[in-house]
Amino acid sequence: MECLGKRAGNGHAVGMAILGKRNQLQVLRQAPPGYFLDGGEYGEILLPGKYVPAGLPIGSEIEVFLYRDSEDRLVATTQTPIAEVGDFAFLRIVGIQPGIGAFLDWGLDKDLLLPRREQNGFHREGDRVVVHVCIDEISDRIVATMRLNRWLSKTPPTYAKDQPVRLLISGETPLGYNAIVDNAHRGLLYHTDLATRLEMGQSLDGFARAVRPDGKIDLALDRTGFARIAPLTTQILEALRAGGGSLPYDDSSPPEAIRSAFGVSKKAFKQAVGALFRKRLIILSPGSISLAPSSQNSKATHK
Repeated sequence: MECLGKRAGNGHAVGMAILGKRNQLQVLRQAPPGYFLDGGEYGEILLPGKYVPAGLPIGSEIEVFLYRDSEDRLVATTQTPIAEVGDFAFLRIVGIQPGIGAFLDWGLDKDLLLPRREQNGFHREGDRVVVHVCIDEISDRIVATMRLNRWLSKTPPTYAKDQPVRLLISGETPLGYNAIVDNAHRGLLYHTDLATRLEMGQSLDGFARAVRPDGKIDLALDRTGFARIAPLTTQILEALRAGGGSLPYDDSSPPEAIRSAFGVSKKAFKQAVGALFRKRLIILSPGSISLAPSSQNSKATHK
């Protein structure tokens, strides 16, 4: 078995229904095993009784996810998978069958197959792996693959500097952490720009810093320059007002605490606090910052 076919996000569209995606399908009839839905050129698709919501009327539409069961029959479910066809995801191995592959928990009763030849390295039950969900064109089954590069977009990215992006950490190199950007491109977060370690499979918000000639993207967890500091000073002032005028953060606060509270690095936080202090909007004390009297009653944001 080999994971082939169209690249991310297309699925297999046949008539009204798309395998590996959530679909709005019409309820045609009820039968002992459940309800049958209109799958267009796929024909009638069974929604097993255990997934049928109470009082579902014939002729109505219902949102379902389509996959193939152990007998290769197309079936529907109202369960929501962690990832659909076209998505990258970080999934846990819940079983291994020698010669066949690993089985992943993706939020459905039927586990997702990661074929042996689509794996990189040796893995055990309980491990978590970054995979791409796709369709094997030979069997027409939904499968996973760890061969991520073939599923990244071949269209050159056109991100502007400091454009917000969504990241999935996919690996670590001597330079930093590889990340899948917006479910489509590859980027790099440099160790020198990070205050703390990141984890494989971690999902987080970031910013595009620059697009390199090879199409890879230099990334950051914070905006650069004034674009980073100006919104953060406003955020800190709003947090101070919401917190009664004082917050338990200063230069000695752990980077993890700063990131958790404000979503930025400790370096960015210190720069923003310095800007507020120079404008006499806050008072610095050991272990805390607080609003200056001149800003306690003011709703004006820093500019």
